[in-house]
Amino acid sequence: MVRQWQEMFYERAYSEVDLSVSPDFVKLAEAYGAFGVRATRPDELSEVLSAGLSHKGVAVMDIVVSKEENVFPIVPAGGNSRDMIVQQRKESRGISEFGLRISELKRERI
Repeated sequence: MVRQWQEMFYERAYSEVDLSVSPDFVKLAEAYGAFGVRATRPDELSEVLSAGLSHKGVAVMDIVVSKEENVFPIVPAGGNSRDMIVQQRKESRGISEFGLRISELKRERI
């Protein structure tokens, strides 16, 4: 999320977010006696989630995504829950070009 904040709110001023090297979380889990499993492709996700959630005990599920993948919802620095961005926008409009703020959503009536 630090990279995402730097991208969305600080004009892509990237600092200290190189995630190109990370531990093998499956091996790390196994070293501590836990169950470790990894998904590297979308078609593996269902099986990995099923295996991890059904395991009796500690399970570490390593879901590999692109380093450019963004996390939603996200709240801008100094913002509050009304400023929460819940999804990425398709069109560009200034500061909101990266997301749809929760305050912009239309409320559905039941």
